[in-house]
Amino acid sequence: MTEPTKGTPQEQAEILMQALPHMLRYDDTIIVVKYGGHAMGNEEVARRFAKDMVLLEQSGVNPVVVHGGGPQIGAMLTKLGIKSEFASGLRITDRATVEVVEMVLAGSINKQIVGFINAEGGRAIGLCGKDGNMVQARKVTDSDVDLGFVGEPEKVDTTVLDQVLGRELIPVLAPVAMGADGETYNVNADTFAGAIAGALGAKRLLFLTDVPGVLDKDRNLIKELKVDDIRRLIADGTITGGMIPKVETCIYALEQGVEGVVILDGQAPHAVLVELLTDHGAGTLITR
Repeated sequence: MTEPTKGTPQEQAEILMQALPHMLRYDDTIIVVKYGGHAMGNEEVARRFAKDMVLLEQSGVNPVVVHGGGPQIGAMLTKLGIKSEFASGLRITDRATVEVVEMVLAGSINKQIVGFINAEGGRAIGLCGKDGNMVQARKVTDSDVDLGFVGEPEKVDTTVLDQVLGRELIPVLAPVAMGADGETYNVNADTFAGAIAGALGAKRLLFLTDVPGVLDKDRNLIKELKVDDIRRLIADGTITGGMIPKVETCIYALEQGVEGVVILDGQAPHAVLVELLTDHGAGTLITR
């Protein structure tokens, strides 16, 4: 079988010429990537993602990966015979469940992503919100039902990440955190990523999802939005269903201090690189 063509030298030069201004723009900046959804369950996509993270780091960017793992947690709970229920889109997490959540997120999934990045020539380091008191969580109390050990970020200490970033290391973070009460909390990965990105003053927070971005009523991708646009599109019914909590999390991240947030399809080939290093981008950019 023949190797796929890499293009002529002229075509390669064109690609470099287009990418170079973007590479300079993001040089030595922090990019937080929230990685989850169906993309995590596909090994080929996972390896491609790992390769992209290594390339970003080698290009002078400081990537930080925050991952979820809902399907994997669900599968392990089923395997162990632990019943799991949801309310307000969040998993009700009793003491037995939170132990499984920590085991799956901070254990198997975290180390799998670290392994993929290292296999592609990077140097990843797996951490969770507990490490170095990185994220202190408080119990979520604004739900109609008691969610148990489900938390939200209360404060972020970037000391550990400050030591890691800029040293050719790629931190991979699991959204498990300790509360001031000494309990372990399961934190929504999107919210966790927003809090981390804000505390680090990230230039971009990328949410890798299973949709291309925010779509208009004709199902066309909207390339750029301001916060006021989002509120208008929710009011007129353009943004509906599961996209509403996604864009609300984007607004939260912007309020925490992130410069721009992007929703994009994590299963599209090299979506992160296309978004950051090309003129046309890959998803919906949301800014203040």
